[in-house]
Amino acid sequence: MSTSKVNFIFSVLFVVFGAALGFLGNGDKFRRKVSVELNPGLKPPSVLPPDVGLVHVQGLGLNDTLHFLLCNRGAPALMLVHTNSTQSIVEVDWPSFINRSSAGSVKVEPQTSIQYSSALVFTRVWEYDDVNDTADPHQTSESAFYPPYELQNFIWFSLNATFDQTDHTVTLCGGEKTESFLNGSLCLQFSAFESEGREKAWPSLLHNANSSQLRVWLNGVTPRGNDSRFALEFQTVGESGFEGRVDIRSSIDDEYTPSIFKVSEWVSFPVNRSGVWGYNQWKPVAYRKADPAFEDATPCKHSELVSVNQIPQSSLVQAYFTDDPQIYGLNISFGIAKDPVFYSATKYVSWTVLVGMGEPPAESFSTLIIAIIAVGLGTPLVIIIVGGVFVWVRKRMSHSSGYEPIN
Repeated sequence: MSTSKVNFIFSVLFVVFGAALGFLGNGDKFRRKVSVELNPGLKPPSVLPPDVGLVHVQGLGLNDTLHFLLCNRGAPALMLVHTNSTQSIVEVDWPSFINRSSAGSVKVEPQTSIQYSSALVFTRVWEYDDVNDTADPHQTSESAFYPPYELQNFIWFSLNATFDQTDHTVTLCGGEKTESFLNGSLCLQFSAFESEGREKAWPSLLHNANSSQLRVWLNGVTPRGNDSRFALEFQTVGESGFEGRVDIRSSIDDEYTPSIFKVSEWVSFPVNRSGVWGYNQWKPVAYRKADPAFEDATPCKHSELVSVNQIPQSSLVQAYFTDDPQIYGLNISFGIAKDPVFYSATKYVSWTVLVGMGEPPAESFSTLIIAIIAVGLGTPLVIIIVGGVFVWVRKRMSHSSGYEPIN
């Protein structure tokens, strides 16, 4: 075999294995120093109403800071503020915030360092009697809907018991003083991250240091109908000059979320500039048990994105956004048509969303997929190489077996 052919074969092998290593990648090595505090700067004589709390999570980077604020006064809201300073701080005018004369009572200083601000607000839980088994609120008559649960009126449990400084998590649970919530609750578990990774529990969303996660679940709530399904309404509040859209991204890899090959991304982008500045990202799947197995998964779908004229009844949002903000809303409905399992079967449903800054995390090929690709590409290449070597050896043997002419 000629030297040029050998070099060509090794070049092809180098490209194949180099591509495989490229798919694996080195991961996102960027890290933030994360700290969590409850009710920043609150001092006597200021006293919050019972079971009301404001959580501040700071993610300190090399030359910037991410501030996450989670508040359960009114409709629960998670706010993200990105600054280009490592010295930016959250300031709360507690007397004004407590008395609800709250416009401008929550600030991030210096305000000139603020690059981007947005808030995700959970406003309602809808329940409807899906007698036609369509799992589509838009195909359901208005008479099938029960009065919605207004989250701004919920009574929330104390955050002190669920505040975890080490894991950077806090869980917010609450409900109404009604028969439906006698033994049930709606919960939101917030998690902040120092670096790239993913949780073991499905849907195992890929996160990085610029993102946080909210896991939302409805547990033990007594349905008002035999065929009840639920939908979650939430809104984004952002600065004017930004627009929103929902993109659907497909993938061939479902290792971390079995049978789910899509991810939905509600992105915020500036009107006159390029790039994505913020996002809410989720897999279109919900789970019917707290420790889900494959059979506990159920698809979920979102409605069309709509513009909203009225700011949601969230004390945090009303305290921070003083100018006319841009507000969008949509619903996430749980279940699929002709699915015989309604909420009453397990009295549980959970859904997870990432909230972050910049481009949403993108899934790369997993090790399993890379192995399959390597086998698929490598096997034919090995056959070609072995076949070429075999032909070359046979030709050499045939030449060496004959008599050489005598000069």
